[in-house]
Amino acid sequence: MALSRLAKVTGGLLLFVVQVSAQGLPHTSGEAASQASPPPMPASKADIERGRYLVERVVMCAECHSSRDAHGNILAEERFKGGPIPVRPPWPNNWANRAPRIAGLPGYTDDLIVRLLTQGAIDRRGNQLRLPMPRFHMEESDALAVAAYLRSIH
Repeated sequence: MALSRLAKVTGGLLLFVVQVSAQGLPHTSGEAASQASPPPMPASKADIERGRYLVERVVMCAECHSSRDAHGNILAEERFKGGPIPVRPPWPNNWANRAPRIAGLPGYTDDLIVRLLTQGAIDRRGNQLRLPMPRFHMEESDALAVAAYLRSIH
């Protein structure tokens, strides 16, 4: 069962990489986003639940941002705490080796996480994140709901 899920994730990621490679998305670089932003607004229970749905059922962040056991199963105690990327493309590339911790969103303000999720995976320093991070173009309300959920878990 776990192998089947890993095969689906691997296939999906490889299709994504092929699509992104064919599009030739530009690399974005920029100045550090050092402007102070206000602390995150308290999230409603509805926002957190909507974020949970998006993270767990739509975007499936745990597939990359979690460590796995020897059989490829996500370790429950390591969900969203970062880990090795479970798949690699078969050609030389600039693919990330590890996915960072996203539980609690350390180092990200609401403004920065909204930019990351709405403007195509731009990190807190203004650089394009490496693949396999998807180039999301979410609505701001969805990005804020994702942030609310990820901040609610530690």
